[in-house]
Amino acid sequence: MLANSPEIGRNRDACIERALTTYNGGSMTSVELSPIASVANGEHDLGRVDWSRQRSDIVLSDGLEDRLLGLDDYSHIIVIAWLDRTPEELRERPRAYPAGDDRLPLQGALALRGGARPNPLAFTVCRLIGIEGATVTVEGLDLIDGTPVLDLKPYIAFYDARPDATLPRWAEG
Repeated sequence: MLANSPEIGRNRDACIERALTTYNGGSMTSVELSPIASVANGEHDLGRVDWSRQRSDIVLSDGLEDRLLGLDDYSHIIVIAWLDRTPEELRERPRAYPAGDDRLPLQGALALRGGARPNPLAFTVCRLIGIEGATVTVEGLDLIDGTPVLDLKPYIAFYDARPDATLPRWAEG
């Protein structure tokens, strides 16, 4: 099988070595992102649990309206945002209990969905209600008013859904 060939293995090992050398040597490329929009919904409760019926407007920055062409043909979109109100001490926290519940197993920050992570990115699939000018209206977006939006993408089940994905037992509900 090609995936297990020695050549593939050597290339993979070389890529890993290059990545570790780059990261550990301190020369990791920094990334600069600029928001393309912000959330407008009047919601300010960071502790809100049920966002399923929350309607939100995503208001694009000036000059970006043309980039929405064709997006209204989709029923759902992916919203990628920066959780700008995540405190620095949470961003540095290496582990936590899911939803702060110590009855659940302790998890590494990268094994959790919340904003307490080195780069507090939000990734939410929500229902597209409509687009009017530079405003995208959605339902089910779990972001508070004023959150900077980094990107919008169409949700395409063929690419984005993974029916064979599994969860740890504690997360199955």
